[in-house]
Amino acid sequence: MTAGGGTPSAPPPTSPSATPSPTASPSASPTPSSSGGSTVRVSTAKELQAALSAAVPGRTIQLADGTYTGNFKITAAGTAAAPITLTGSPNAVLTTATGGGYGLSLSGAPYWTVRGVTVTNAQKGIMVDASDHVLLDGVTVHHTTMEGVHFRNSSSYGVLRNSTVHDTGTAHDGKGEGVYVGTANTLTDRSDHVQIVGNTIGPNIGGENVDLKEGTTGGLVSGNRFDGNGLTNVNYDDSWVDVKGNDYLIENNTGTRTMNDGFQTHTQVAGWGCGTVFRGNRSDLTGATGGNAAKYAIDVTNYSAACPVTVTADNTVTGGTALTNPGVPVG
Repeated sequence: MTAGGGTPSAPPPTSPSATPSPTASPSASPTPSSSGGSTVRVSTAKELQAALSAAVPGRTIQLADGTYTGNFKITAAGTAAAPITLTGSPNAVLTTATGGGYGLSLSGAPYWTVRGVTVTNAQKGIMVDASDHVLLDGVTVHHTTMEGVHFRNSSSYGVLRNSTVHDTGTAHDGKGEGVYVGTANTLTDRSDHVQIVGNTIGPNIGGENVDLKEGTTGGLVSGNRFDGNGLTNVNYDDSWVDVKGNDYLIENNTGTRTMNDGFQTHTQVAGWGCGTVFRGNRSDLTGATGGNAAKYAIDVTNYSAACPVTVTADNTVTGGTALTNPGVPVG
């Protein structure tokens, strides 16, 4: 979305309920792992929050299949040599009691890996705040009233890969991006070098599938499948990816079903929205029903010599008006 998207929300409650998982035998005591750290196996919400609070570098927290109800918060820090891992199958489901707050938040918690679990029924799914080098791998996030995954407050070198995000922004007000990087209307949130790779994002995303805010730099959006079914054309919600940061690489993505354009760049603040490279993307604009008369696979709304954007000839488009808007070179 353009300016005004991603309105900060009130801090979520942090006291999870202790509803037991319907399966598994709990064992909350650390046991040695083959990686040299320790593994804590949990099967209830109470055990999970206790394990998150007590996490130390090198530890793995293993979730049994089941439902974990609460707003789960991570504040312990891993290290580059010994990251901390939270892992489970897609049947290990983190859900809130009321649909409010964050399903899983990392705050001041660098070097974590979150793998395999599902997060649902929350205001925001996974929030990464002031936490560098966070890897979200193979997670599923769905049915949130706002964003599915958000890297914020200068959370750099984060990665979302091999994951599925759908049914976000369920209020249908043009908010609720699938993946959101940075903060609108500020240049102080330097969530730089975030990678969004190999994911399936959509359908029923309430904002753009991916929104890259001004103030962020040097990220990668590669090999994703975007489904724009559910875009509302409200609050400028009319494309799969909107780039307002600098020096992003957008490559080898496939998009179907959109309102107006496939990919867009915007300058919300002078000097931003520049330096993006688009290559190898495949856009299907068939049936786009938004209000714009012209519909482009790549709409570079602020192209100039001072704010260059590169569109290579291996990008393709089906339907719509053209690959790019007039005046944007392709080569």
